[in-house]
Amino acid sequence: MLRLLSQYSRGRTAWFLLFLSAVSFEIVALYFQHVLALAPCVLCIYQRCVILGIMISSLIAMIKPKSFFLRFVAIIIWLFSAVQGFLLAYDQVVLQFRPSIFNSCPVDVQFPSWLPLDSWFPAMFKPYGVCSERVWDFLTIEMSQWLLIIFSCYFIVGLLVLISQLFKPRNRAMWNE
Repeated sequence: MLRLLSQYSRGRTAWFLLFLSAVSFEIVALYFQHVLALAPCVLCIYQRCVILGIMISSLIAMIKPKSFFLRFVAIIIWLFSAVQGFLLAYDQVVLQFRPSIFNSCPVDVQFPSWLPLDSWFPAMFKPYGVCSERVWDFLTIEMSQWLLIIFSCYFIVGLLVLISQLFKPRNRAMWNE
């Protein structure tokens, strides 16, 4: 299996699928915000940024997937983004399920002065919700819990892809370009 993952990581198709999954989550987030009128909180906005990190990592690898250096950089960004997303989702779960007066959500997002995404793209990066509010669930699992699952899956798959780089790829041509 690791040889097969190693082979797939050397082709653009697998990286495009990673990109497509991240784009899909961004579209779902915007659908929740603009169609279902669910207000995004600060942690939700940060998690959108993490998904953008995964999208960027896939684009880096799609430039030249056979290059070990670009693949390695992309995998590291992917893993870093997945861990950050997991930690943000965990913080949100704690705020929702174990409320405390000592633990609260920030009021405003803190982007660097050279990258004020909330000013440039307010429809996507301007928070106006409360982190501790439970607004949506599916199969009795709250949105923040789903995000824990999603970021865990991103991390596990990314870790497997990283480990697979130590193995020689299979010689089959499937998904290789």
